[in-house]
Amino acid sequence: MRRGLLVLLLAGAVAAVWSAAGSGSGDRTSAATDKAAAGTSVTISNEQGATWTCGFNPFNASLIDWSFGPVYEPLVFVDELKSAKATPWLANKYAWSKDTKTLTVTIRPGVKWSDGKPLTAADVYFTFQLIKKYKGLDLQAVWTSLKSVTQQGSKIIFKFKTAAAPYFYYVAGQTPIVPKHIWAGIKNPVTYKDPHPIGSGPFKLASCSPQVMKYTKNAHYWQKGLPKIDTVYYPAYTSNDPANQDLASGKAQWGSQFIPNIKAFYLSKSKDNHYWFPPVSNVSVFINLKNPILKNVAIRRAMAYAIDRSRVSQIGEYGYEPPANQTGIVTPTFKSWLNPKLANKFSYNPTKAKQILTKAGFKMKGGVFQTKAGKPLSFTMINIGGYSDWVASAQIVQQELKTIGIKVTPSNLSSTTYDADVYAGKFDLAYDGNEAGGPAPYYELRQELYSKNSAPIGKTASSNWERYYNKKVDSLIEAYAATTSSAKQHQIVNQLQAAMVRDVPIIPITEGVDWYQYNTKSLAGWVTKKNPFAKPGAYEVPDWGVMLLHLKPKG
Repeated sequence: MRRGLLVLLLAGAVAAVWSAAGSGSGDRTSAATDKAAAGTSVTISNEQGATWTCGFNPFNASLIDWSFGPVYEPLVFVDELKSAKATPWLANKYAWSKDTKTLTVTIRPGVKWSDGKPLTAADVYFTFQLIKKYKGLDLQAVWTSLKSVTQQGSKIIFKFKTAAAPYFYYVAGQTPIVPKHIWAGIKNPVTYKDPHPIGSGPFKLASCSPQVMKYTKNAHYWQKGLPKIDTVYYPAYTSNDPANQDLASGKAQWGSQFIPNIKAFYLSKSKDNHYWFPPVSNVSVFINLKNPILKNVAIRRAMAYAIDRSRVSQIGEYGYEPPANQTGIVTPTFKSWLNPKLANKFSYNPTKAKQILTKAGFKMKGGVFQTKAGKPLSFTMINIGGYSDWVASAQIVQQELKTIGIKVTPSNLSSTTYDADVYAGKFDLAYDGNEAGGPAPYYELRQELYSKNSAPIGKTASSNWERYYNKKVDSLIEAYAATTSSAKQHQIVNQLQAAMVRDVPIIPITEGVDWYQYNTKSLAGWVTKKNPFAKPGAYEVPDWGVMLLHLKPKG
């Protein structure tokens, strides 16, 4: 998922004052700095390209990143980096029927909301009925597979329309549970900002301004003795440079962003500075398939041949993100699923790209191909202006498409404007990496290709922003969920790879990594390559809440 969209942090007992001076990052008081040094708080540096709007609705695609994990929690935590290991969370037990059409979960006793009221199975039942009633809240489209949800005492019974083992990840692991006594009184939960969230998680929101969000530990948290840090500070950064400076100097301890020349700029500054970039999903050019010109697959195929992914990787991402392939399968993470023949289908070949356009009837005029009606192949590609690596990568894509006669005009936006335009389908091309992965390639491909995740232009699409609609592909995605056969699942993913290559709905450019920097001077308990207990990006939900639970003062 996009670096800036999926994480939050803790905050401490000492008051901190942030200002929007200059860079947009602000400065802490010396007292807050002392607190951080003592290991009782953590500061996150995760450049967003905009100031905070102070909304925390966990069912809003633009706001979920700031609350799901530390404030709101799932029934089960699924660790995608540890072979999909599932840890009971708000549910302390779960069991499937033999046909995997019924999932029964038992809600953990003794859990309280941050306002002190008990969390019960009634809250869980209410949550799933809420997202059924308001389709705009169902970000994972779980009700496309669910038949019914019922409550029997402390148990919740999920009945699915077909065998649905893969949907466990979405239903149990990716659905935040909210309190009935709060949300039942909200008139329009779709537009609700949730400025003062009441959750079950280890932290609660202490304060929020456009410059900084502050979280403090939840005194009612159900995991005894946790969390071990008091406060999370989440300042707003409007560009990479000030955010990177705070990381390199140690003012921020947890980073989730691109740092050019990381060894010289970051590692050399302190023996306590470390990083790990595990590949998790793709960064791609999303193509608006409702655009009357771009809906022509010949244009999309030509673009896929024209882009030198290796060059984008090396220049735009300093080699930190490997070049992607058109199948959308991330390697080495999911190498066993990859069809090498399909992966090599779109090797860099600008000559072939021009031939495809010429054969499709486009004519070159003034260095730009035109349609038969005389309309130039000229498009705007939106991007987040604060992400310096994405800006550089998009410029390379622009240059390479220019060489084959396609004109691209980059438009670098604030993350707030960008998100709104992408979700609503108000773009020609979008350079983006916000498709969340999962414990198998199926999950990212489902988000990219499943029509029920999309929406008409002008309506919010939780994923499938390109507006790809293919009934056969939908059937494949649903068939995957209906089988527990590994062989059959591999066959289906192979067919989904074929659809990516045949239809080119999006163009994967680099394999998106979890950008992750961490400082061990005052804090211990970080995710490491040897102990990947959660995805380490501060934008990963609900994983960043799990990271916060592991952090503790060093020594």
